[in-house]
Amino acid sequence: MPKLYRELASWWPLLSPPAEYAEEATFYERSLLAACKRPARTLLELGCGGGNNASYLKARFQMTLVDPSAEMLNVSRALNPECEHIEGDMRTLRLGRTFDCVFVHDAVAYMTTESDLRKAMETAFLHCNPGGAALFAPDHVRENYSSSTDHGGVDGEGRGLRYLEWTYDPDPTDSSYVVDYAYLMREIDGSVQVEHDRHIEGLFARSDWLRLMTEVGFQPSVVSLEHSEVEPGTCEIFVGTKPSS
Repeated sequence: MPKLYRELASWWPLLSPPAEYAEEATFYERSLLAACKRPARTLLELGCGGGNNASYLKARFQMTLVDPSAEMLNVSRALNPECEHIEGDMRTLRLGRTFDCVFVHDAVAYMTTESDLRKAMETAFLHCNPGGAALFAPDHVRENYSSSTDHGGVDGEGRGLRYLEWTYDPDPTDSSYVVDYAYLMREIDGSVQVEHDRHIEGLFARSDWLRLMTEVGFQPSVVSLEHSEVEPGTCEIFVGTKPSS
Protein backbone atom coordinates (compact mmCIF):
# COMPACT_ATOMS: atom_id res chain seq x y z
CA MET A 1 0.00 0.00 0.00
CA PRO A 2 1.47 3.41 -0.92
CA LYS A 3 2.64 5.74 1.84
CA LEU A 4 -0.18 8.15 1.03
CA TYR A 5 -2.70 5.65 2.37
CA ARG A 6 -0.70 4.69 5.44
CA GLU A 7 1.64 6.98 7.36
CA LEU A 8 0.85 10.04 5.21
CA ALA A 9 -2.95 9.62 5.22
CA SER A 10 -3.54 12.69 7.41
CA TRP A 11 -2.15 14.82 4.57
CA TRP A 12 -4.74 13.54 2.08
CA PRO A 13 -7.15 16.54 2.38
CA LEU A 14 -4.28 18.87 1.41
CA LEU A 15 -3.30 16.77 -1.61
CA SER A 16 -6.86 16.21 -2.82
CA PRO A 17 -9.30 18.66 -1.16
CA PRO A 18 -12.96 17.62 -0.91
CA ALA A 19 -14.06 20.93 -2.46
CA GLU A 20 -12.58 19.80 -5.78
CA TYR A 21 -15.00 16.85 -6.07
CA ALA A 22 -18.39 18.56 -6.36
CA GLU A 23 -18.65 18.51 -10.16
CA GLU A 24 -17.27 14.99 -10.48
CA ALA A 25 -19.54 13.54 -7.80
CA THR A 26 -22.57 15.10 -9.47
CA PHE A 27 -21.66 13.34 -12.71
CA TYR A 28 -21.26 9.98 -10.97
CA GLU A 29 -24.60 10.39 -9.22
CA ARG A 30 -26.34 11.21 -12.48
CA SER A 31 -24.72 8.25 -14.25
CA LEU A 32 -25.70 5.78 -11.52
CA LEU A 33 -29.29 7.00 -11.42
CA ALA A 34 -29.57 6.75 -15.20
CA ALA A 35 -28.45 3.10 -15.12
CA CYS A 36 -30.40 2.03 -12.04
CA LYS A 37 -33.73 0.34 -12.82
CA ARG A 38 -35.05 0.47 -9.26
CA PRO A 39 -35.52 3.19 -6.63
CA ALA A 40 -31.97 4.12 -5.66
CA ARG A 41 -31.63 4.72 -1.94
CA THR A 42 -28.52 2.86 -0.78
CA LEU A 43 -24.97 3.00 -2.12
CA LEU A 44 -21.89 0.92 -1.33
CA GLU A 45 -18.58 2.61 -2.16
CA LEU A 46 -15.62 0.26 -2.56
CA GLY A 47 -12.25 1.98 -2.10
CA CYS A 48 -13.69 5.17 -0.60
CA GLY A 49 -10.30 6.59 0.42
CA GLY A 50 -10.69 9.85 2.31
CA GLY A 51 -14.40 10.06 1.50
CA ASN A 52 -14.33 13.05 -0.85
CA ASN A 53 -16.94 11.75 -3.30
CA ALA A 54 -19.05 10.48 -0.42
CA SER A 55 -19.15 13.97 1.08
CA TYR A 56 -21.42 14.90 -1.84
CA LEU A 57 -23.13 11.59 -2.65
CA LYS A 58 -24.36 11.17 0.92
CA ALA A 59 -26.92 13.91 0.27
CA ARG A 60 -28.65 11.53 -2.15
CA PHE A 61 -27.83 8.05 -0.80
CA GLN A 62 -27.55 6.17 2.45
CA MET A 63 -23.89 5.19 2.14
CA THR A 64 -21.63 2.40 3.34
CA LEU A 65 -17.95 3.19 2.76
CA VAL A 66 -15.27 0.49 2.46
CA ASP A 67 -11.49 0.85 2.19
CA PRO A 68 -8.52 -1.42 3.02
CA SER A 69 -6.68 1.43 4.80
CA ALA A 70 -7.66 2.06 8.41
CA GLU A 71 -5.83 5.38 8.22
CA MET A 72 -7.84 6.59 5.22
CA LEU A 73 -11.07 5.46 6.85
CA ASN A 74 -10.22 7.73 9.79
CA VAL A 75 -9.89 10.64 7.37
CA SER A 76 -13.27 9.78 5.85
CA ARG A 77 -14.95 9.38 9.24
CA ALA A 78 -13.94 12.93 10.13
CA LEU A 79 -15.53 14.18 6.89
CA ASN A 80 -18.52 11.81 6.82
CA PRO A 81 -19.37 10.89 10.42
CA GLU A 82 -22.94 9.94 9.49
CA CYS A 83 -21.81 7.20 7.07
CA GLU A 84 -21.04 3.57 7.91
CA HIS A 85 -17.33 2.76 7.50
CA ILE A 86 -15.90 -0.75 7.07
CA GLU A 87 -12.29 -1.85 6.61
CA GLY A 88 -12.12 -4.29 3.71
CA ASP A 89 -10.64 -5.23 0.35
CA MET A 90 -12.83 -4.83 -2.76
CA ARG A 91 -11.57 -8.16 -4.08
CA THR A 92 -12.72 -10.23 -1.11
CA LEU A 93 -15.38 -8.21 0.74
CA ARG A 94 -18.57 -10.10 1.53
CA LEU A 95 -21.02 -8.14 3.69
CA GLY A 96 -23.98 -10.50 3.29
CA ARG A 97 -26.28 -7.66 2.19
CA THR A 98 -27.04 -5.77 -0.99
CA PHE A 99 -27.35 -2.16 -2.12
CA ASP A 100 -29.18 -0.32 -4.89
CA CYS A 101 -25.92 1.06 -6.29
CA VAL A 102 -22.22 0.22 -6.02
CA PHE A 103 -19.59 2.87 -6.73
CA VAL A 104 -15.89 2.25 -7.32
CA HIS A 105 -13.94 5.43 -8.01
CA ASP A 106 -10.27 5.50 -9.05
CA ALA A 107 -9.33 2.99 -6.34
CA VAL A 108 -10.18 0.41 -9.01
CA ALA A 109 -6.91 1.46 -10.68
CA TYR A 110 -5.05 -0.57 -8.05
CA MET A 111 -6.38 -3.74 -9.63
CA THR A 112 -3.32 -4.52 -11.78
CA THR A 113 -4.28 -7.96 -13.13
CA GLU A 114 -7.40 -9.20 -14.90
CA SER A 115 -7.92 -11.63 -12.04
CA ASP A 116 -8.00 -8.85 -9.44
CA LEU A 117 -10.18 -6.62 -11.60
CA ARG A 118 -12.68 -9.43 -12.10
CA LYS A 119 -12.74 -10.11 -8.34
CA ALA A 120 -13.58 -6.45 -7.69
CA MET A 121 -16.37 -6.64 -10.26
CA GLU A 122 -17.69 -9.84 -8.70
CA THR A 123 -17.79 -8.11 -5.31
CA ALA A 124 -19.75 -5.24 -6.84
CA PHE A 125 -22.18 -7.65 -8.54
CA LEU A 126 -22.79 -9.71 -5.42
CA HIS A 127 -23.54 -6.59 -3.38
CA CYS A 128 -25.83 -5.03 -6.01
CA ASN A 129 -29.59 -5.43 -5.87
CA PRO A 130 -31.39 -6.80 -8.97
CA GLY A 131 -32.09 -3.81 -11.19
CA GLY A 132 -29.36 -1.87 -9.45
CA ALA A 133 -26.27 -0.29 -10.98
CA ALA A 134 -22.52 -0.28 -10.48
CA LEU A 135 -20.04 2.34 -11.68
CA PHE A 136 -16.28 1.92 -12.12
CA ALA A 137 -14.09 4.97 -12.76
CA PRO A 138 -10.51 4.07 -13.73
CA ASP A 139 -8.10 6.91 -14.43
CA HIS A 140 -7.24 5.44 -17.83
CA VAL A 141 -8.13 2.76 -20.33
CA ARG A 142 -5.42 1.62 -22.68
CA GLU A 143 -6.95 3.46 -25.64
CA ASN A 144 -6.72 6.89 -23.97
CA TYR A 145 -3.61 6.44 -21.81
CA SER A 146 -0.68 8.81 -22.23
CA SER A 147 2.27 9.64 -20.00
CA SER A 148 1.87 12.92 -18.16
CA THR A 149 2.92 15.14 -15.30
CA ASP A 150 0.77 17.11 -12.88
CA HIS A 151 1.13 19.11 -9.68
CA GLY A 152 -1.05 20.50 -6.94
CA GLY A 153 -1.69 20.70 -3.23
CA VAL A 154 -3.12 23.33 -0.88
CA ASP A 155 -2.52 24.93 2.50
CA GLY A 156 -4.47 23.90 5.56
CA GLU A 157 -4.61 25.00 9.16
CA GLY A 158 -0.98 25.75 9.96
CA ARG A 159 0.52 23.37 7.41
CA GLY A 160 0.59 22.81 3.67
CA LEU A 161 1.40 20.27 0.97
CA ARG A 162 2.58 20.48 -2.61
CA TYR A 163 3.12 17.51 -4.93
CA LEU A 164 4.56 16.60 -8.30
CA GLU A 165 2.95 13.65 -10.11
CA TRP A 166 4.69 11.75 -12.91
CA THR A 167 2.71 9.08 -14.79
CA TYR A 168 4.50 6.76 -17.20
CA ASP A 169 4.39 3.21 -18.57
CA PRO A 170 7.80 1.48 -18.42
CA ASP A 171 6.46 -1.71 -20.05
CA PRO A 172 3.62 -1.23 -22.58
CA THR A 173 3.26 -5.02 -22.92
CA ASP A 174 1.94 -5.58 -19.38
CA SER A 175 -1.25 -4.49 -17.64
CA SER A 176 0.11 -1.75 -15.39
CA TYR A 177 1.72 1.67 -15.33
CA VAL A 178 3.58 3.70 -12.72
CA VAL A 179 2.66 6.92 -10.94
CA ASP A 180 5.51 8.49 -8.97
CA TYR A 181 4.74 11.27 -6.51
CA ALA A 182 7.07 13.71 -4.78
CA TYR A 183 5.47 15.35 -1.73
CA LEU A 184 6.67 18.50 0.04
CA MET A 185 4.91 18.74 3.42
CA ARG A 186 5.33 21.86 5.53
CA GLU A 187 4.55 21.61 9.23
CA ILE A 188 3.24 24.39 11.44
CA ASP A 189 6.77 25.09 12.74
CA GLY A 190 7.99 25.72 9.20
CA SER A 191 9.90 22.45 8.83
CA VAL A 192 9.48 20.63 5.50
CA GLN A 193 9.36 16.87 4.97
CA VAL A 194 10.05 15.40 1.52
CA GLU A 195 8.72 11.97 0.49
CA HIS A 196 8.71 9.87 -2.66
CA ASP A 197 5.73 7.55 -3.15
CA ARG A 198 5.23 5.02 -5.96
CA HIS A 199 1.80 3.80 -7.06
CA ILE A 200 1.43 0.84 -9.44
CA GLU A 201 -1.89 1.02 -11.29
CA GLY A 202 -3.76 -1.20 -13.71
CA LEU A 203 -4.24 -0.52 -17.41
CA PHE A 204 -6.78 -2.48 -19.48
CA ALA A 205 -8.40 -2.07 -22.85
CA ARG A 206 -11.99 -0.91 -23.13
CA SER A 207 -12.93 -4.33 -24.51
CA ASP A 208 -11.43 -6.01 -21.42
CA TRP A 209 -13.57 -3.90 -19.11
CA LEU A 210 -16.73 -4.66 -21.05
CA ARG A 211 -15.94 -8.37 -21.34
CA LEU A 212 -15.20 -8.81 -17.63
CA MET A 213 -18.29 -6.87 -16.58
CA THR A 214 -20.40 -9.04 -18.87
CA GLU A 215 -18.81 -12.23 -17.55
CA VAL A 216 -19.67 -11.41 -13.93
CA GLY A 217 -23.28 -10.64 -14.91
CA PHE A 218 -23.60 -6.90 -15.55
CA GLN A 219 -25.12 -5.31 -18.63
CA PRO A 220 -22.28 -2.83 -19.24
CA SER A 221 -21.88 0.44 -21.08
CA VAL A 222 -19.14 3.01 -21.60
CA VAL A 223 -19.80 6.61 -20.57
CA SER A 224 -17.52 9.53 -21.38
CA LEU A 225 -16.65 11.57 -18.29
CA GLU A 226 -18.17 15.05 -18.44
CA HIS A 227 -16.11 17.54 -16.44
CA SER A 228 -15.06 21.12 -17.07
CA GLU A 229 -11.39 20.26 -16.50
CA VAL A 230 -11.35 17.10 -18.66
CA GLU A 231 -11.10 17.22 -22.45
CA PRO A 232 -14.20 15.50 -23.90
CA GLY A 233 -13.58 11.92 -24.95
CA THR A 234 -10.32 11.52 -23.03
CA CYS A 235 -11.68 9.76 -19.93
CA GLU A 236 -14.19 6.93 -19.74
CA ILE A 237 -16.13 5.26 -16.98
CA PHE A 238 -17.97 1.95 -17.02
CA VAL A 239 -21.54 1.57 -15.79
CA GLY A 240 -23.29 -1.76 -15.39
CA THR A 241 -26.89 -2.66 -14.65
CA LYS A 242 -27.63 -5.89 -12.79
CA PRO A 243 -30.48 -7.76 -14.49
CA SER A 244 -33.73 -7.83 -12.53
CA SER A 245 -34.07 -11.58 -13.01
